Amino acid sequence: MTARRLARPRDDRWIAGVCSGLARRFGMSSGVMRLIFVLSILLPGPQFLIYLALWIVLPNE
Repeated sequence: MTARRLARPRDDRWIAGVCSGLARRFGMSSGVMRLIFVLSILLPGPQFLIYLALWIVLPNE
């Protein structure tokens, strides 16, 4: 099994590709990852700031 590189894919983006990149890295569906992110927004915490930071830090494929 090869390690997948964490990157934002160009083909499965909605906004920035962060959820899609995380889903590919952890072997999940991008729809499930997006649902988890949207549900996590309802909880208190810095989820949106983490998303913005990953958008800046993660390279494009």
